[in-house]
Amino acid sequence: MAVPLSDGERRKQISVRGIAGLGDVAEVRKSFNRHLHFTLVKDRNVATPRDYYFALAHTVRDHLVGRWIRTQQHYYERDPKRIYYLSLEFYMGRTLQNTMVNLGLQNACDEAIYQLGLDLEELEEIEEDAGLGNGGLGRLAACFLDSMATLGLAAYGYGIRYEFGIFNQKIVDGWQVEEADDWLRYGNPWEKARPEYMLPVHFYGRVDHTPEGVKWVDTQVVLAMPYDTPVPGYKNNTVNTMRLWSAKAPNDFNLQEFNVGDYIEAVLDRNLAENISRVLYPNDNFFEGKELRLKQEYFVVAATLQDIIRRFKSSKFGCRDPVRTCFETFPDKVAIQLNDTHPALSIPELMRILVDVEKVDWDKAWEITKRTCAYTNHTVLPEALERWPVSMFEKLLPRHLEIIYALNQMHLDRVAALYPGDIDRLRRMSVIEEGDCKRINMAHLCVIGSHAVNGVARIHSDIVKNSVFKDFYELEPEKFQNKTNGITPRRWLLLCNPGLADVIAEKIGEDFITDLSQLKKLLDFINNESFIRDVAKVKQENKLKFAAYLEEQYKVKINPSSMFDVQVKRIHEYKRQLLNCLHAITLYNRVRSNPSKSFVPRTIMIGGKAAPGYHMAKMIIKLITSIGEVINNDPCVGDKLKVIFLENYRVSLAEKVIPAADLSQQISTAGTEASGTGNMKFMVNGALTIGTMDGANVEMAEEAGEENLFIFGMRVEDVEALDRQGYNAREYYERLPELRQAIDQISSGFFSPRDPGCFRDVVNMLMYHDRFKVFADYEAYIKCQGQVDQLFMDPREWTKKVIRNIACSGKFSSDRTIMEYAREIWGVEPSATKIPPPNLPRD
Repeated sequence: MAVPLSDGERRKQISVRGIAGLGDVAEVRKSFNRHLHFTLVKDRNVATPRDYYFALAHTVRDHLVGRWIRTQQHYYERDPKRIYYLSLEFYMGRTLQNTMVNLGLQNACDEAIYQLGLDLEELEEIEEDAGLGNGGLGRLAACFLDSMATLGLAAYGYGIRYEFGIFNQKIVDGWQVEEADDWLRYGNPWEKARPEYMLPVHFYGRVDHTPEGVKWVDTQVVLAMPYDTPVPGYKNNTVNTMRLWSAKAPNDFNLQEFNVGDYIEAVLDRNLAENISRVLYPNDNFFEGKELRLKQEYFVVAATLQDIIRRFKSSKFGCRDPVRTCFETFPDKVAIQLNDTHPALSIPELMRILVDVEKVDWDKAWEITKRTCAYTNHTVLPEALERWPVSMFEKLLPRHLEIIYALNQMHLDRVAALYPGDIDRLRRMSVIEEGDCKRINMAHLCVIGSHAVNGVARIHSDIVKNSVFKDFYELEPEKFQNKTNGITPRRWLLLCNPGLADVIAEKIGEDFITDLSQLKKLLDFINNESFIRDVAKVKQENKLKFAAYLEEQYKVKINPSSMFDVQVKRIHEYKRQLLNCLHAITLYNRVRSNPSKSFVPRTIMIGGKAAPGYHMAKMIIKLITSIGEVINNDPCVGDKLKVIFLENYRVSLAEKVIPAADLSQQISTAGTEASGTGNMKFMVNGALTIGTMDGANVEMAEEAGEENLFIFGMRVEDVEALDRQGYNAREYYERLPELRQAIDQISSGFFSPRDPGCFRDVVNMLMYHDRFKVFADYEAYIKCQGQVDQLFMDPREWTKKVIRNIACSGKFSSDRTIMEYAREIWGVEPSATKIPPPNLPRD
């Protein structure tokens, strides 16, 4: 079988557009050699592959720095409204290739590295993923930074520089084992420490009400040290900043308490302060009410707001003297976007600064705060909503608790005036939840403290208005908006699928890279035989390449002409990896009962991490690996069916598997997935979707036509009706023989012969406690998978549907999403102005 071409070889072979000028190549080589010389320590004459990677990273970074400085000067001179995107997660992945793509340097670097006898792809593989996020929410933030820079917005991402990001997942005997992700072990060439902007953050203490105003005193101080990472736009010379804070103990930290002379113990105790930025909490769609997590949330907010206000007050480049002293214009110059409730403390913190520090009148401060802040809701699952115990707040942030109580009182007075006597409504709408343990509902705080509240797909925004925040919507309907998520086409098409990008560019030009709606032009080529062939050929090359990767990394051999059926996302009951498992078992039983029957070969790949404390998610991984163990070793199955668990799913693995997928599984229970963005990545990369009418699947079906996706199962109203009637799993188990057989096999230990009771909890959950109604959609899912098989047997018709999906995926660019945020929430216009590059004089 032919070995697939590397991306580098393919670029050389098929692309003559944008081939690097010889001058560029010579300059990259010179710069690379200079950096390599300075990288090598005196007593080391032999360069390692990592030395080569760092030399290349620094070479590419050189091209960023001048643009970065110039962009910041440009903002200070023009003084535009600045956008601050606050997020506890930024799931950036790798930076090298993305930077080369956005600066238009990839061909020059490719050629220079090739001339030096090195392999660019091998160097790219050395880079650690910056895994500072769990899944969709953190990856969305990363896509948004790319789009904001590409659209020329004066935008900043603010978050935490976790020393350890999302854990590395190892599979040992079929079980998930977590390993710390020491991603900074070799240093990070993309960040710049800025100790001159270090800021104090206060915790604990008490509140004094004095005639001069309120004072928060006797606090413990932790320092926030900023690290800046450049965020380049696509070929527009704009380079924005992501600023991540790292916690440092002040030099006198705890030394006062140790006056008895235990100096060593006092210095060791500095760790307590520095633990704040040590590790990312690995929960996705689940709230963990730990004090350290609340500290992280306040730490990022307190440091960021000081930075925002400093920048607001001084408008000259490199100057820190206050120019503005009046806060009237603050909302005209500053927009703060809260990525979920994690940075919700921005609301009481901004109030505290305005009222206590800047002496702004309370009502005026509240108006400024609301006009500045906007809130994005990311989930409707009740277990994901942040509700902090009042007692914890009282200890950690006593002044903020007072402010929240006062804001809540104002809010409830207003509700009571509008709905006299409706005590139940007051209870439902309060920011403070009464009960055994009084709690602060952070989502309610975000809604009352923001001028805009948005969901992330149309169906989700409707659920937000009609159920999650129904009372708030009735009070202020004008606040609620929808902003359907998107993905950056630079990383998720150009970078990860250069072959497809090239085939598209040959037909419609390159404008689609910054205007994805241009893909509509491909509709003219749906029946074009050579285009159908080209698209199919690219997919086959991607499959060969991924099959080779799997063989090398996981030692599994798969059939590259089988259907690559892929479900990659965090492991969660609502995402229903279990439904996928039941389908795999059903297919297996069909092959076994009729081995001679013709069968569409499939490689089912499931990947994703389970939160370390989520027992059921870990059991689901064990079940997937156990099913694979049995199926993959059954000689009567052969090449017809394989089940592979993709270990340690992360951004850099997504970039490999998504371009190779034929079928994308998006099978959450209708009404549970807010949007999804993996679904969009698969669509633009030429996989067909099997999915429920949930999240952005609804809009994907609308764009491409429902008949061009494989839609099955209950809609939101069916789920609600089933809830009212009462879901009885046993009824489906009794009625559907293939389902019963699959469950009996799991239950009896067929897939776990050494431990027959292994999956008792999984079966018990499915039969008696399944909130996500797996059995209710089983029959429709199996039938729909039959239609998938039918179409896959007709490669031409399959590829025509693929082309239609790609052509209709333009709506799902994060550029479109950010344009909507800019115009409808932040009140700014994207700018098409190109900043002159560093080698040209400024206008």
